Order: sequence, then C-alpha cells, then structure tokens
Amino acid sequence: MALTILIGKIKSGSDPVKGLLSMAKASENAERYSDMCSFMRELVAAKVAAGEDLTVEERNLLSVAYKNAVGARRASWRTLILDEYKGNSLIDEYKKKVSTEMKTICMEVLKVLEDTLVPNIEKIISGGEKSEGNTPPPEALVFYLKMAGDYYRYLSEIVVKEGYDKKAEEKYKKGTSLAEEHLLATHPIRLGLALNFSVCYYEILKNPQAACDMAKKAFDAAISKLDTLDEASYKDSTLIMQLLRDNLTLWTSSAEKETEETTNATETEMAAEQ
Repeated sequence: MALTILIGKIKSGSDPVKGLLSMAKASENAERYSDMCSFMRELVAAKVAAGEDLTVEERNLLSVAYKNAVGARRASWRTLILDEYKGNSLIDEYKKKVSTEMKTICMEVLKVLEDTLVPNIEKIISGGEKSEGNTPPPEALVFYLKMAGDYYRYLSEIVVKEGYDKKAEEKYKKGTSLAEEHLLATHPIRLGLALNFSVCYYEILKNPQAACDMAKKAFDAAISKLDTLDEASYKDSTLIMQLLRDNLTLWTSSAEKETEETTNATETEMAAEQ
C-alpha cells in the first residue's frame, strides 16, 4: 500500500492524531525515518488545525524523525568530501545527489517549523494559553527555534553564499534570548541550544572565541544551579554539560596548537552536538 493511501485511511478514521502517532512510533522502531517524517508532518497539520501545539512526546518524535533522516545524509556528505575523493568527477556527481537529498529534507522541516509550528505557538503565547501537555509555550518556542537553527546550520554545511549561516545565527539568537528569560540554566533545551549554537559559531561562522565563550557561559551557569535539577532532567542535562565541556577542551587545545592550516573538525575530532 502506498504511503499516501495509508495516511488517507488514517486521516479518515475516528482519531487521526492517535493513528498518525502510532504509525510514527512504528516507523521509528522499523528505522523508516522518511516515513516517520511523513506521519509527523500530517500529525503537525492535524494538531495545528485543531488550534493545539504538539505535546512533548510529539515534539521529540518530530525531532527524531528529521534528525535521523538528515543525519544519514550528513554522514555521507562528510565521507565524500574527504581528501581521498577530491578530483574525482564521478564522486562530485554523487555528492550533488547527496546534497540535493539533504537540502530537500532540511527545507521540508524548516517549512513545517516556520510556516506552521512557530506561528501557531506564538499565537498561543499571545493569547495567554497553555500548550498541550502543560508545557509552557516559551519552552516549545525555544525548542522550535533551536530546530530551525539546526537545519539552517546543516544547509550551510553544503550550500555557500545563500545566507543560511546567518539564518542559523538569527534563529539561535532568538531562541537563546527566550531561553535565558524563561528557562532555567539547567534546562536540557536551553543547554542543547547553547551546545548547538556554539558549534555553529565554531564550525560555520568561524568564530572560535564566540564558540568558547558561549559554551563556557552555558556550562558555568548550569554548574552553579546544579542543585535545581529535578530527577527527570538530570541525565539529559548532565550529558549535555559534559558535551559542552568536551567541546571546550577540544577547541581550547586546538587554539593552543595553532598551525597554518585552518582548524576543522575531523571524523575523530568532531565537535559534539545534540
């Protein structure tokens, strides 16, 4: 059965959201991430049409779907740009295929975020409502802005001179401002945003000092509030704090060993991100 027909059957059922959620989970278990993306796009449309935001579980499933779909292409791209493949015209053609797939996925999720989820949660915030699952709306908005920053960052890895690097910075900055106002320094979404924004500064915007400053600021703020961590967030938050510290160690040691070559992360020394 074609996926579109299956989705049509689910949407005509008594509880489309429940059906789409169930199929998204099944496709995750089957590691069919492209299908998972399709189910989650339809779920987003159904929830927003009903004037609702995603629950925390639904938000995380959306993130998992697209992160895995694009992650495989990012890994392929990083392999194909290694020195051993340079000057190979066939590999150059293959790289175009991989980059086109990656760009399509990134633009798809950015459309979901910028045209649907962000305007919807901003409407909920302006109306003073709570998003579903009792999640404070600013938390959801920070989550979506972080996601948008991530996918503009991925685009900037493969497409130059399109301004995607500045778009990533813009989304990350807006998310950071909201996070610092509304979320605790130990909140995993705030920490994850700081982690990925610092990676963007280092790898994309080529500003290692800003990257180190951001990572250190986030780590120091969280460590000073460690006693505020609840049990539910402890594992996620401390893991991200460790990644922040690992990146700081990597970046500062790279700075100390300055060479004439530009310092770029390699497969064995890749800056950690969430």
